[in-house]
Amino acid sequence: MSGIIEFRRLTKSYGQTEVFRNLDLEISPGITTGLVGESGCGKSTLLQLINGLERPDRGAVHTFGRPVPATGLVAFRRRIGYAVQGTGLFPHMSVARNISLLGELEGWSDSGIRARTGKLMSLMALDGELKSRYPHELSGGQQQRVGICRAMFLQPDILLLDEPFSGVDPLTRADIHEQFLKLMGSESTTVVMVTHDMSEAVILADEIVVIREGAIVRQGPVERIKRSADAYVTRLFGSVRTS
Repeated sequence: MSGIIEFRRLTKSYGQTEVFRNLDLEISPGITTGLVGESGCGKSTLLQLINGLERPDRGAVHTFGRPVPATGLVAFRRRIGYAVQGTGLFPHMSVARNISLLGELEGWSDSGIRARTGKLMSLMALDGELKSRYPHELSGGQQQRVGICRAMFLQPDILLLDEPFSGVDPLTRADIHEQFLKLMGSESTTVVMVTHDMSEAVILADEIVVIREGAIVRQGPVERIKRSADAYVTRLFGSVRTS
C-alpha cells in the first residue's frame, strides 16, 4: 500500500459489536474520497481512527506513511482538518475568531491571520462583514461554510468531513457544494468525506468507497462504481438525483 491513509487488517469493536474485522483500505492522496453506506456501517469510525480519536483493537492505521502516533497528537492533528455535522462552532467567538483560532494557537502573525481568514471567506463566498458576527447570527449554510474555513485554516494535508453539509435546504446545500468545489480547486488537500447523500458523493467525490456491514463492497472512481453490477451498490445509487 502507498496511500496517504492506509488501514491494514484493521479490527475495531465497541463492546460486543464488531464494526470492522481485518479491514484493508487505502486512500489516495490529492483527491476527494467519499465513504458511503448505511448508518452504522462504520464510516465515521474510520475518520476517528485516521486522526487518533479512536484506536484499532488489532491491525494498524497509517497516516502520512507512518502509524498514527500514540503521543504528540496535538501536533499530528494540526495536519488534519476536521469538519463535522452541526459545525461545532464556538458560540462565544466571532466568525473571524472561530476561523482563525488555530492560527492564533500556532503563533501566526496578525497580518497572516487576517490574510488567511479573508482568503478562505472569499473562497467560500462569505461576506467580509460577517467577521464580527457570532454563530447564532448566521444562517445554517453560513455556519457550515465557517466550519469549513476553520478546518482549512492551517492548510491541512488531510481534510476529514463528517456529514458537514447536512441539515440545510437543497438550494443552500447546492450553493455550498459549488463553493466547496471552488475551495478544493484552490487548496491542494486530500479529502475524506462521510455522507449519507449519494447525490452529494457523486457531485463532490473523485472516488467512492462503499461500506456494508464493516466490509468494503466497492472502491473506485465515481463513474465506475455507478456502473457496478452489485445489487447493494445499485440500490444506493438509486437515490441519486438526475436533475
